[in-house]
Amino acid sequence: MAPAGDAPSFLAAVAAGADAVYVGLKHFSARMQATNFSISELAQLASLGRDRGTRTYVAMNTLVKPGDPEAAGRLVERLEKYVKPYALIVQDLGMITLARQAGFSGELHLSTLANLSHPAGLEVAKKLGVNRVVVPRELNLDEVKLMAEACPKGLDLEIFVHGALCHCVSGRCYWSSYLGGKSGLRGRCVQPCRRLYKQGKQDAERLFSCTDLSLDVLTKPLLDMPRVTAWKIEGRKKGPHYVYYTVRAYQMLRDNPGDAQAKKAAADLLDQALGRPTSHSTFLPQRPFMPIQPGGETSSGRLVGEVKRDQKKLYFQPREDLHPGDLLRVGYEDQPGHRTLSIRRRVPKRGRMDIPTSAKHQGPPLPSGTKVFLVDRREPELVKLIKGLEAELALFPAPETSEPKFVPKWPKNAVRAKVKPENVSLYRLPPRSRINGRAAYWLERASLGKVARGLTGRVQWWLPPVIWPDEDKKYRALIKEAVKNGAREFVINAPWQAAYFTDRKRVALVAGPFCNAANRFALQTLKDLGCSSAIVSPELSGEDMLELARNTPLPLGAVIRGMWPFGLSRFLANSVRFDSPVKSPMHEVLFVRKYGQTNWLFPAWELDLGDEYRTLDRAGFKTFVTMLEDWPKDVPKPRRTSTFNWKLQLL
Repeated sequence: MAPAGDAPSFLAAVAAGADAVYVGLKHFSARMQATNFSISELAQLASLGRDRGTRTYVAMNTLVKPGDPEAAGRLVERLEKYVKPYALIVQDLGMITLARQAGFSGELHLSTLANLSHPAGLEVAKKLGVNRVVVPRELNLDEVKLMAEACPKGLDLEIFVHGALCHCVSGRCYWSSYLGGKSGLRGRCVQPCRRLYKQGKQDAERLFSCTDLSLDVLTKPLLDMPRVTAWKIEGRKKGPHYVYYTVRAYQMLRDNPGDAQAKKAAADLLDQALGRPTSHSTFLPQRPFMPIQPGGETSSGRLVGEVKRDQKKLYFQPREDLHPGDLLRVGYEDQPGHRTLSIRRRVPKRGRMDIPTSAKHQGPPLPSGTKVFLVDRREPELVKLIKGLEAELALFPAPETSEPKFVPKWPKNAVRAKVKPENVSLYRLPPRSRINGRAAYWLERASLGKVARGLTGRVQWWLPPVIWPDEDKKYRALIKEAVKNGAREFVINAPWQAAYFTDRKRVALVAGPFCNAANRFALQTLKDLGCSSAIVSPELSGEDMLELARNTPLPLGAVIRGMWPFGLSRFLANSVRFDSPVKSPMHEVLFVRKYGQTNWLFPAWELDLGDEYRTLDRAGFKTFVTMLEDWPKDVPKPRRTSTFNWKLQLL
């Protein structure tokens, strides 16, 4: 399954013989930095793909804000009419409903951004009408097996085999958003994890920047898992060269699993694909590899030279021949003055390539020693294949499109009961000090054991934002014990955690903020799953929160103060110390703390929407949550707080 961010990459995938190509549109795509496609352009390409036996999947996998459903539904209607993709890839619960209302007849695939990370949740996905689940990239081989064994009939799994690894778990990263409204859930991530960071007296390093994933020869065991029906190559921002080489490589590995020569040929192709340095990450449980090497290189492309200075001119001498159409990146993406260059004439190995200057690059000069990377190339053979397919596109004329007529069937609004607002303080363990309002605890063995039985029923019990496959039994047991001790209200932090509460006669469910509910349709689905109220994500802007409260099928709550995490991760570089300040180039401070198998990355300044309490109360919000953490003694107390995106427009 190949990525395509533009037409040449789509055609490269078809030329390589990809079984499927996944793409994004100009809107509602989680890779908004890619070129992406118009409906007319995609209609032609999809028709060519069908003729060649290649399916088209369309990713509409962003968070859907309160004002988005009509536009999203109209776009789906146009896709169904003119493109007829085989599947839509969605993150937001509301998109499942909207797609069917708009008449979409293809399959619905649940994006890895939806964070279905534990076996029990697969039944919930099937119940909602999902046909395929894309599992998290952090799972190892044994955990993929657990997911495959639990996968119900009629539901398939898709696994990433190659491409970029994010430091944080997909759907659980708010880093870029917390720093200024560029949300990864909306396809706008500015990749703060790729920056240089400094801890203590150490030199600044790429403490959170991952190498790429490449399962290559380790894909063979996946062939014995019939529920794993798709191997996904990441890279919708990559060029046709990368797409063609990776598709050809994994075809060889799939079709010739016992052929040593095919394995070697595939490895050679992947070496030429111009991605970042790769690793198997933690896929082999008996031989895990930390995908973060702080002192190593995680920039994409192949190193081809270093900048030199000849009086006032900058140049480099390439380590290999450069050909017309090759694309170079000079410097790292977070380095001042970095740029991309397109090669217009052949430059021989160890020849001289001058680096032009222009008004566009009047910033800090590039220092000598700056590295130069080959990030894409247009070898004649591939160019010929793509041009041949471009000629075939003329056989599939672009359709004449008309305005869509879709009007959503909105969920019914909740009856507004006159209840007193409730303040909830969320703790890890019972505090020694007086509790403000109602107490809530993260559901763990330590917290459950320290809350007196007589108080268990009075507090809220919060499930974690990520539950890993081997933790299914643990949380089933904890929930059972909590209910036995009198617990009555649980907060689920992924829709799929509703699977733990099949008998709801004795409990009430609340959809937590990590469910990322941001529109009426998502709230209605959570209501259908048994939730009696929902706490919206504080990532939303103030305007979006208030709009959501005007028409809602569920009573709403908000996280109003406390320690909202940048993100949650399963990886952490060995050199990063817990509860110790880590500084970015912009002097932003964060610290890391581990709970169970998951690392929580916290900004060293708290969320505070206290000034908006009355506004939210008047809008109808009835629950106000403060998320509390013990402050690390080595991390300086902050002089500021954050209103997150309250005053911003979440793009």
